[in-house]
Amino acid sequence: MRDFRKLNVWKKAHELTLEIYQVTRKFPKEELYGITNQIRRAAFSVPNNIAEGCGRSSEKELQRFSIIAMGSASEVEYLLLLSFDLKYLLKAEYQKLDEKTIEVKKMLSRFIVSLRS
Repeated sequence: MRDFRKLNVWKKAHELTLEIYQVTRKFPKEELYGITNQIRRAAFSVPNNIAEGCGRSSEKELQRFSIIAMGSASEVEYLLLLSFDLKYLLKAEYQKLDEKTIEVKKMLSRFIVSLRS
């Protein structure tokens, strides 16, 4: 069992989640149960799955939950693009969040590879 709070990938994913919650506060109210809800759920799924994997009994289970987190990060990546295309995000907001999402995905990829070794 690992302490997820000590993992840099978890810290970055948590920061990204906080930023997504902040920026989605200005999304249209009619999207509350649409894109707003979906992007928030996908965002918190990333650090949540890492944390859950850390609480499991084996590295193999942590790897499995980290792969699930990667899928959620890809979902965030798409939902950010959709939000930008729908004009819910300014270009600068989109670029910043997209870069952070890609950084989390790269970190997750390295983490998953390290768990396989």
